[in-house]
Amino acid sequence: MIADGRGRPVGFRLAPGQAHELPHALPLLDQLPGVPKWVVADRGYSSHGFRQAIWTAGARPAIPTKSNEAPVACPDWIYNNRNIVERLWARLKQWRAIATRYEKTAASFMGVLCLASTLLWIK
Repeated sequence: MIADGRGRPVGFRLAPGQAHELPHALPLLDQLPGVPKWVVADRGYSSHGFRQAIWTAGARPAIPTKSNEAPVACPDWIYNNRNIVERLWARLKQWRAIATRYEKTAASFMGVLCLASTLLWIK
C-alpha cells in the first residue's frame, strides 16, 4: 500500500501468498500523481535497487538499512512518519472483511479495499 502524507490510501496491490512486497513497490510508486519529496518505508524494503529507483524518480528515500548492509543516511525526523501507513492499516482493519481476509477471491477483496479506501477519502 502507498499512502499520501495525510494517511489516505493512494494505491495498493495484492501480493500472492508468502511473496515479498518489494517487487510491487515500484509499480505503486508509478501510481502517484506527482513526484513525492520523500519515500518512507520500513526495513523490509531496504534494497539498493529500490533506493536507486526512488532517487531516479526524483524523490529521496528514507529507508533504514538492515543489519547486514552498509549504513545509509536515513533521517530520523522523516522516518518517524512511517506510522502514518501503520495507522492507515489500523483504520482499514476496522472493517471485519479486511482484518480477517473474509473475502475468498482476490477480486472481491480488492473491491472491499477500494470501498474502504473511498470512504476514508470522503471523510
